[in-house]
Amino acid sequence: MIGIIAAMREELAAVGEALRAAGPVHTEWAAGVELEHGQLAGREVVLARSGIGKVAAATTAALLCERVEALVMVGTAGGLGADVRPGDVVVATAALQHDVDARPLWPRRVLPGLGLERIPTDPALTAVLFAAAERVCAGHRADLAALGLGSPSVHQGLVVSGDVFVSTSEGSGRLRDELPDALAVEMEGAAVAQVCHVAGVPFGLVRTISDRADADAHLDFPVFLRSVAAPYAHDLVVESLRGLD
Repeated sequence: MIGIIAAMREELAAVGEALRAAGPVHTEWAAGVELEHGQLAGREVVLARSGIGKVAAATTAALLCERVEALVMVGTAGGLGADVRPGDVVVATAALQHDVDARPLWPRRVLPGLGLERIPTDPALTAVLFAAAERVCAGHRADLAALGLGSPSVHQGLVVSGDVFVSTSEGSGRLRDELPDALAVEMEGAAVAQVCHVAGVPFGLVRTISDRADADAHLDFPVFLRSVAAPYAHDLVVESLRGLD
């Protein structure tokens, strides 16, 4: 069984619709989290909306890790890399919690107990997600052009997470200075990566870029969720499920 997780209902909406259209769906509630079981693209899957933030994401990831063979997180993020623009897709090769600071017990951003700063995603799953993202981006160029966005690109690299919505040039600039190889910033992925790492569950993280994590981060976000993020998530999930061995 493959777990699919997203923070917001809107990010998972199109995937949920496809799941319900594909056949019977069994709903399970665990620790207040709704888990939807069914089949999609010929695979047994379970969908879960975590809610926003690292605690909510980690809680949901822990529930899923008891049930799945692999876990994929989809959703949106702010772009940090110089070439990462709205409409692009970032496939994480590693995830880092930029707001962890347990000094002097541990160096800044190193996770206490694990001794890691960056948690790698599963290489095989990441390769499947990257190939899927390239196909999906190619198929959505016309949709993005209609919204005034450029031709989408796919990037691989570091995604950083923290319990703060980065929405100012000062905040995103600080992250770029401190973590120059970070491609995107969001609020959940690295927490899910930590849980999966401890549980020994392969994890993949893919994010659609909604903004540049600056003062324009709030503009037309509902439109982006509905018109870009939701269909991207659906297509990325379906293409990835088809690409799994």
